[in-house]
Parts: sequence; C-alpha cells; structure tokens
Amino acid sequence: MTSQSLEKLVGWRMPFGKYEGRALAELPGHYLAWFAREGFPKGEIGELLELMYTIDHNDLRHLLRPIKNDQH
Repeated sequence: MTSQSLEKLVGWRMPFGKYEGRALAELPGHYLAWFAREGFPKGEIGELLELMYTIDHNDLRHLLRPIKNDQH
C-alpha cells in the first residue's frame, strides 16, 4: 500500500457494475466482500478493490478521510 494507491481509492470511480461511477473508497462493504468471495478483477482495478476490501474489513476507512478532505 502506498499513498498513491490510497489517493486512487478516493479519486478513481468504479468503471462497471451496480456501483458504476461511485468512488472506490465509497463502495459498500458487502459489495467489496462479494468480490473477495467471487474473485477480484484482473489488473490495477482489482488490486485497488482488494486494498479497499482490506481497509473496510479491518475498519480502517478513517485513514482515507484526510485524503478526501484534501481533494475537496
């Protein structure tokens, strides 16, 4: 995990699916858990979704607040 990957979680939008257009950092935990069960997509988007799942699962979303505040 790098600061750049955390910034991407806040800045990148989900490119497909039920939550298309929503920031990766704003995806609900149940959706991230579904990917964890079914498999994350290939490539960087999958890596970021897996990172977001880990953050959510460990109740660490608060780590993203300072980044969100800086971008708004």
